[in-house]
Amino acid sequence: MPLIHERTIRVRYGECDALGHVNNSHYLRYMQEAAFDGSAAAGYGVERYAAMRRLWVARQTEIEYLRPLHYGDSVIVRTWIHDFRKVTSRRMYEMRLAGTNEPVATASTEWAFIDSDSGRPALIPIDAVSAYFPEGAPPPAPARERFPPQPPPPEGVYKIRRRVAWVEIDSAGYVNNPVFLTYTEDCGMSAIAHFKWPVQRMIAEGCAIVARKNQIEYLQTAVLNDEIEIATWVSNVRRASATRHYTIARVSDGVLLARVNTLGVWMNLKTGLPVRFPQELLTDFAPNNVS
Repeated sequence: MPLIHERTIRVRYGECDALGHVNNSHYLRYMQEAAFDGSAAAGYGVERYAAMRRLWVARQTEIEYLRPLHYGDSVIVRTWIHDFRKVTSRRMYEMRLAGTNEPVATASTEWAFIDSDSGRPALIPIDAVSAYFPEGAPPPAPARERFPPQPPPPEGVYKIRRRVAWVEIDSAGYVNNPVFLTYTEDCGMSAIAHFKWPVQRMIAEGCAIVARKNQIEYLQTAVLNDEIEIATWVSNVRRASATRHYTIARVSDGVLLARVNTLGVWMNLKTGLPVRFPQELLTDFAPNNVS
């Protein structure tokens, strides 16, 4: 059995969006805080890793949103290490609403163990494995699933550019992991306005596109003042759902920094249930849709 750590986090007002829901990127921040606490409880806090000249770098995250959180809610984040490979580890997360125990989200993150001086992968120490699995490590993990391929963007792919700001940098000197999701959400909001469906229009219609799942692949880091380009397009449109794809690239050299797939659902804001996309919306978004 792995060590299991729980942390209760109270939702702050500034973490909620215009729909009154906790912004998607904040779920990743809750996960990150719980992971740091869980590591410290196992004897491997941030200070110990710094002394070892080692750090963990996220390579892939998947999160499924089961119910929205609102201001004043308290969420219990439960996390544990699922397995270790030579230089990687998978950490799992469950979130439940305090008081009712309702499921809020499930998630996993693939982490790579990195030499902080060289930036290259490093072998995970046996002592660390034993610390997280005091009763014995699990058998070797099977090969990981690859990040789902993205279809080529259509001619109507939508793009924005921005520079990495100081507030987006963490103590390691890189853009903090949840910020990549903020980049894509900002691009997505700009895209829906470009295609004539700004969030104000959606709310007036009594509906909105709500994320049900995010899949994120981190490929390279970004640093202060990097100019980045975020591109987005849509595929797999169904009756009430669609997948929006994103790429994040550094403008100076074209290096791909991250990829994101977001499953969105057209939801009735009063009932909280999915409803069919209006035909006018599908027509307006047609240039941005690969199908």
